[in-house]
Amino acid sequence: MNISAQLSRRGLLMGVAGASALASCGGGGGVSSPVSSGSGSASSSSSTASASGPTLPDPATAPALKTFFSGKFLVGMTAEPSEINTAISQGLLKTHPNSMTAENCMKPLAIGTSAGVYNYTLADQAIAFASANNIAVRGHTLLWHQSAPDWFFAGDSTSSTYKATVQARLERYITDVVTYFKGKVYAWDVVNEPTSDSAGNPYRNSRWYQVLGADYIEIALRAARAADPSVKLFINDYSTENTDKLARLMTIVDTLLTRGAPLDGIGHQLHITTTWPPVANVRAAFQAVETRGLINHVTELDVSLYGSDPGSCYGTPATGCAPSLTEGTTAYWDSIRAQAAQYRAMFDLFASQPSVRSVTTWGVADNHTWLTSYPVNRLNHPLLFDTTGKPKSAFWAVVDPSFVP
Repeated sequence: MNISAQLSRRGLLMGVAGASALASCGGGGGVSSPVSSGSGSASSSSSTASASGPTLPDPATAPALKTFFSGKFLVGMTAEPSEINTAISQGLLKTHPNSMTAENCMKPLAIGTSAGVYNYTLADQAIAFASANNIAVRGHTLLWHQSAPDWFFAGDSTSSTYKATVQARLERYITDVVTYFKGKVYAWDVVNEPTSDSAGNPYRNSRWYQVLGADYIEIALRAARAADPSVKLFINDYSTENTDKLARLMTIVDTLLTRGAPLDGIGHQLHITTTWPPVANVRAAFQAVETRGLINHVTELDVSLYGSDPGSCYGTPATGCAPSLTEGTTAYWDSIRAQAAQYRAMFDLFASQPSVRSVTTWGVADNHTWLTSYPVNRLNHPLLFDTTGKPKSAFWAVVDPSFVP
C-alpha cells in the first residue's frame, strides 16, 4: 500500500464512519490478495484449497517476551477487566508482558461521569491485576476527541467566559485523574491523535481545538506534569510512518518544545498490515522523535492480514474490501507468513533503536481484536498468539532468527 493510499485509509479510519468501532480502541489493516469489487460486506470467503501451515516449535519452549527483550524495551499488551480473568488472556498476561494498557476503561468517557465526579471501578480492577502480577501500567488516555463527555463543553459557547470554563474543566479532570493514579502509572498518553490527516493546518479540527485552539495540548501536558512530576508524558498518534503526517506531528511537537511544554515522548500506534509500511518509514519516525530529545513508545501494534484494501474500504458504505480469508487455505497461510515477516522486521527495528522504550500490542491474542469487525466483519488474526493462546508464526519469527515462517 503506497503512502497516499495509507493516508486516505487513515483519514477514513478516523472519520465519522469509524467512530463507533474506534470507541473500543485508541487508534487499521494485511497480503496482496485481489481486491473485491463488491459492497465490502466481507461475506465471501477465499475459495483457495485447504493447505497446511508451517510447522511450529513446541509452545512450551516459547520464551517470555518480557524476558527475551529485557534490556531493550518493556513489552506490553492491552487488556480490559473483562478479559483479565479469561483463561486465554490471563495466562498470556501473567507470562509475557511487563507493561499493560487498558483498552477502554481509563478513557474520559469511562471515568468522567460529570465535572468532578469519577468512576474508577474498572480502571482500579485493571490496575490491581497489573500490580499483583508485577506489570507496569501505561495510562490511556487523558484527552481524545472521540472520548470527550459532553459535560466538558456544556454552556453558552458565545459567552466571554466559555473558553475559560472549558479550560478549567479540562485542567481539573486531568489533575484529578493523574493525581488518583500517581505512582500506579508509569506513562500517560496525555493527548491522543491531535494531528490532522490533511495538508495545511497540522492540528486536527477537533472540538478541543475549536474551543481552546492549539493551546489545548500544552494545557493538558502542563496539568498532567503538575499532578505527577515523575510520570512520562506522551502524545499518541497513528500513521506516524506516513511522511506527510509525521511532518505535521513534528510541527506540533516543535511548537510545544519551543514553549517549554512538558513532553517526554511520542506514541506510535502502528496499526499496520502485511504490506505496509516499509521499515524505513517507521525508522524515520523514530529518528524524527530522537532528534527532539524525546523517547518512542509503540503503543497499539497489530498486523492485519489484509494488505490490499483501498481507501474506499474505510468509507460509508465500505466498498472494495478484500474478501474474508478462510482459515486453513493457501491464501490464509500466505497471509500468516507475510504477517510473520512483517512482525520480524518491525521487532528487529524496535530492538535496534535505543529510543524505543516500550512496545505494546493492541490486544492479547487473536480471540479478541477490533479488526474482526472493522472496517467490515471478516476473519482477522493480527496478533502474536492465536485464538487459543498459542504462539503463532509471527511470535516465533520475532524470538527466533532461524525460524522460517
